[in-house]
Amino acid sequence: MELFEEKFRLSMASRIPLLNRITYFIVNRKGKQMRPMFVFLVAKMVGNGQVNDRTYRGAAVIELIHTATLVHDDVVDESFKRRGFFSVNSLWKNKIAVLVGDYLLSKGLLLSIDNKDFDLLQIISVAVREMSEGELLQIEKARRLDITEEVYYDIITKKTATLIAACCSLGACAMAPESPDVEKMRKFGELIGIAFQIKDDLFDYGNQRIGKPTGIDIKEQKMTLPLIHTLNTVSKKEKKWLINSVKRYNRDKKRVREVIQFVKDHGGLDYAVNAMYDYKNRALEILNTYPDSEYKTSLLMMVDYVIDRKK
Repeated sequence: MELFEEKFRLSMASRIPLLNRITYFIVNRKGKQMRPMFVFLVAKMVGNGQVNDRTYRGAAVIELIHTATLVHDDVVDESFKRRGFFSVNSLWKNKIAVLVGDYLLSKGLLLSIDNKDFDLLQIISVAVREMSEGELLQIEKARRLDITEEVYYDIITKKTATLIAACCSLGACAMAPESPDVEKMRKFGELIGIAFQIKDDLFDYGNQRIGKPTGIDIKEQKMTLPLIHTLNTVSKKEKKWLINSVKRYNRDKKRVREVIQFVKDHGGLDYAVNAMYDYKNRALEILNTYPDSEYKTSLLMMVDYVIDRKK
């Protein structure tokens, strides 16, 4: 990871001092770097403990494009904080933030093109397309609050799971292009990504392990799995009250607490927890087709982290 950090920093370099200042700011406020870790661990598991230059480039491209989407997301969401720090748009305004996101995206694409990693570029380009579609589908559906479970899974697969799927298939493709491992690991990453997003949904409701409920998703009128399941199982009258609460009273703290309690009482939370474990177990089934190694063990720990994390 230390060597990767060095290569990642170099991959952002520019002759424009303002850009270098901003990218330095971004690199020093990095998150958990879960995505490049997936790239390296899958590459080592598939490649018998080895990694190559393509692995490092693939991890750098994923992180460049992921960072670009986060910078753009903060503009779209009018968010002024990212991981406890000021966001790029809060310090340098929207115009510069959008241009920086575009720059990071182009640097990611060029890193693949310059090294003729066209197979890796295809994996990443598909992920970017899916993420954009997922965001737009969520915006379109949120207006009507009529999301079915099928549409919900379509949204989270595109928005969240597709990037983790890309990390895992990219790790396999870097070491064993055109092998069955590329698709197997893509599916593994997709299942983990879906479990990851369901876990995020659960944070909104809180429980003993998660802590206090936040109700942020309800305030933002986001349709999460516990809420969707509850809407589909209650009476017409209760459904009307729920939709009305989310649409018109989502800023009323008391009403939001009532909605959270209602969803808990009607099994929405338990249903989502069971779904999350189902996706986790399906991911483990794929992982268990590989021989034991320290890299497989680390991937198993990553899967547990996705489910057990506290934030």
